[in-house]
Amino acid sequence: MGTGFSGEVAAYYARHRRGYPPEVLDVLVGAFDLSAGDTVVDLGCGTGQLSLPLAARVRSVIGVDPEPDMLALAHQAARNAASANTTWLLGADRDLPALGRLLGERTIGALTVAVAVHFMDRDTLFRAARPLLRPGGGVAVVTNGAPLWLQDAEWSGVLRECLERLLGHPVTATCQTDEAGRRRNQDALVRAGYRYAESSVQYDAPLTVDDMVGGVFSALSADRLPSPQGRAAFTAEVRDALGGRDMVTERVRVWLQFGTSD
Repeated sequence: MGTGFSGEVAAYYARHRRGYPPEVLDVLVGAFDLSAGDTVVDLGCGTGQLSLPLAARVRSVIGVDPEPDMLALAHQAARNAASANTTWLLGADRDLPALGRLLGERTIGALTVAVAVHFMDRDTLFRAARPLLRPGGGVAVVTNGAPLWLQDAEWSGVLRECLERLLGHPVTATCQTDEAGRRRNQDALVRAGYRYAESSVQYDAPLTVDDMVGGVFSALSADRLPSPQGRAAFTAEVRDALGGRDMVTERVRVWLQFGTSD
C-alpha cells in the first residue's frame, strides 16, 4: 500500500516539516465546536504533525496513512509526547467506508485532511465522510503554506534554482496548494452537500537551511532521493547560494477549508 514516501523520506518528513501553531488549532476546533467528547479522523496523517496537537483538544484522534514508515514515526512521536489518545491505522481515502464500519454507531466530530488531499479522490471521499459525521461536524482541508520552492521570497527563488539544477528540469509543482487547488476543494465539498466556509492563519517563522533542504527531500519519493553525498552537496550549494546564511524568515499562510454537515 506504500506511497514511496518511506524510509529516509519519512524521516525527513518527521524532522523537517513544519507543524501548526495554536491559532490554527483554535480555528479548526471552533469550526466544528470540537470538544473532549469528540473523535477526529486525520486522513493522510503523515508523521502526525496535525494529529498530535489536535489530540490534546479532543477525546481521540485516529491517524490514517497509506505509508507504514510514516505511521511508525507518528506512533513513536505519540509515545514521546505521552499522547495516549491516538490510534494509527494503515489505510487510504478509499478505505473510509471500512473505517466507518469499524466505528459502528460512534460518529466523529471531524475528518481532517492536511497537505494530502491532492493524492485523493475528493468527490468520493467527501461523500463517503458524510455518514460518519455527527450533526455540526465536518471535513477540514488544511493547506500548510505554499511549497518551499514557490514562495514569494528571494530565498525561495534561490532554492528553486538549486533544486532545478539537482533534478534537471523546471520545478513548478504547487501540490495543489494554490488558488486553483483550493477551488477544487471548495467545489467538491459543495457538490457533496456541505455548507462551505474558509479561514486562514498567517505568521512569520524562522526557517533554517537544514529545514529548508529537509523539507525538499521530504517531498521526493524514496527512489528519487539523492545519495548521502549528493544531499550534503545540495545543502552546501543552497547555503552558498544564500550567501552563507543559515536561516531565513518564512511567511506561512495556513488555509483551512471547512465543509459542515447539517
